Amino acid sequence: MAFPQQYPYIIIGAGIHGLSTAWHLAKELKAVKSGSGKDILVIDKTAIGAGASGIACGVIRNNYFQPAMRELMAHSVDLWEADAEGYGYYPIGYMQISYEAMHEDVAQIYDQQKAIGYTSEFVEGEKDCMKYMRDNIFHDWQAQNITSILHEKKGGYAHNTQSLYRLADKAEAEGVRILTGVDITDIQTDRESVTAVGTSNGTIGCEYLIVGPGPWAQTFWNMLQLPSHIQVQDRDGSLHENVKMWTYWCLVEGTLGVDPDYGNDNLGNLPPVIHVDTDAPLYSSEDGSLITSEPWGIYYKPDCRFGGIQGGSSPYVVEGDPDVDPYGIDSPDFVVGPEFVHMWTSALAHCQKRYEDKYRYYKDEPSGGLGCFTPDNFPIFDVFKQNCYMILDSNHGYKMIGVGQLAAKEVLGKKQSLLEPFRFDRYEKGELHPVSHSPFPWS
Repeated sequence: MAFPQQYPYIIIGAGIHGLSTAWHLAKELKAVKSGSGKDILVIDKTAIGAGASGIACGVIRNNYFQPAMRELMAHSVDLWEADAEGYGYYPIGYMQISYEAMHEDVAQIYDQQKAIGYTSEFVEGEKDCMKYMRDNIFHDWQAQNITSILHEKKGGYAHNTQSLYRLADKAEAEGVRILTGVDITDIQTDRESVTAVGTSNGTIGCEYLIVGPGPWAQTFWNMLQLPSHIQVQDRDGSLHENVKMWTYWCLVEGTLGVDPDYGNDNLGNLPPVIHVDTDAPLYSSEDGSLITSEPWGIYYKPDCRFGGIQGGSSPYVVEGDPDVDPYGIDSPDFVVGPEFVHMWTSALAHCQKRYEDKYRYYKDEPSGGLGCFTPDNFPIFDVFKQNCYMILDSNHGYKMIGVGQLAAKEVLGKKQSLLEPFRFDRYEKGELHPVSHSPFPWS
């Protein structure tokens, strides 16, 4: 097939957002009889799922302290459920297991989940939490200082590669062209709008550009000559000058190489995805030394795709503007090290007795990657340069499969209320999302 010279719609990125948007936009164009999937070109410099979507652990949850994030995630969970088998989605649920400083936050989440009809159960008190876990989930549960449990009965996790190729198949069935191995070199504009994208293979004109860049957010932000620093008004009305627009965090995940069935629940079934935040001192499962006396958190699940118990812990800030490429396991710098392995395997042992002597089974293989975060660590969904729609997910991406459906409607001029709280002007207006007491920047 010849290299294209012009397309009405170009989408940059063949990850969860780019592919979902392509599929839904194709359907929208056909519905309004103004075009079809043949008007849409998806471009990725490497391959389908070569970025953050392709290495994601696949957790799908509603556990957000921010009302807008909860509503958006409830919408996405509906889409996961609509084609669970096709996406490789396991609706096993999700558990937020927390210490006292987070108790009030989690209680609010529970109340607001009830208000939007998202099914969950809330347990309070240290004794009741311990009983709930041992009676219903793991008989060997032993995590300390836990005073609340939010058990989401929906959500779970999905196999990222399967879900991405499922979306690609759906998009291509609508006539969408997916062009891989082509790098974007620049975005060309006139005074007010995007006119074309420059690529490693030549220039392609377009009428509308959609960017779903994942960790390459700053790269395309800079191509559009948008500000590197902004003024932010916080929720109290105070102004903060010269705030860096983008910061990078290193995401740390790994796999304990035991049989995935080793992590099953009391009935021998897949358990919910487990997320624990606690202020209990964490001691080494190897030598008993103190690892930290500060609050810490981990998440984990048995996963056949990873071949063991897979999960991670809190990311850490990377100073400056690191090179995103090579990405993921190919990076020489931003993969997990021995400190993470020691902490995470010890945290597993803190939570469940069965893991107390299993640290030696950790899979010593590259894992992890960079996330590119906004000033408040939450997404931006907005139009820039009049005809460039940007899906800047601030590392919340993979679970939000439904954003593509909403973005497609907005591209065609139909504003979506679920995306309104995520506009860029919230920083100027002081309409930031509330922040929880979790150790994680995305909770």
